[in-house]
Amino acid sequence: MKQLLYLKDDQLKDLIEKLFIGYRETFSDSKKILNKYKIGLAHQKVIHLLSMYEGITISELLKRLKVTKQSLNRVLKDLIKIDIIIFKKDEQDTRIKHVFLNDKGKKIFNEIFEIQKKRIHSALLNSSSEEVINFDNVLKKIING
Repeated sequence: MKQLLYLKDDQLKDLIEKLFIGYRETFSDSKKILNKYKIGLAHQKVIHLLSMYEGITISELLKRLKVTKQSLNRVLKDLIKIDIIIFKKDEQDTRIKHVFLNDKGKKIFNEIFEIQKKRIHSALLNSSSEEVINFDNVLKKIING
C-alpha cells in the first residue's frame, strides 16, 4: 500500500467523522417522509435498491444489503403491508422471486430521492469537476476496500 505521509491518525479520524456526519445528515433529510409512511432507514435502503435494480431477486437483495434473511423478510413484510412492492416469479425458475416497486412505491422513492438530492446536488454544484471526480473515485475505493 502506498504510504500517504500527510494522512495522520487525527486526519483519518476527522475523515471518518465527516463520513459519519455526511451519512447522518443525508439520511436525516428523509426522516419526515419515512415517518409519514411509518417506515425506517432499513426500508429506505430496500426501496432505493428496488428503484435502481427493477426486478432484483431476493438473493441479490441479500447480497447487496449484507443482512440476514430474517431482517430482509421483516422489511419486505412491512413494505407489502403498506402496498408498495410486488413480486413476480421467474419465468425459467419459479422458485426465484423478482421484486418491484409498484406505482405507490415509486412515488415514495421519488419523495425520498428529491429531498436527498437537494443536499447532494448542492454539494456537487459547489465543487469543482476535479473535486467531484476525485471524491467519487475515493468513495469507490472506500466501498471496494
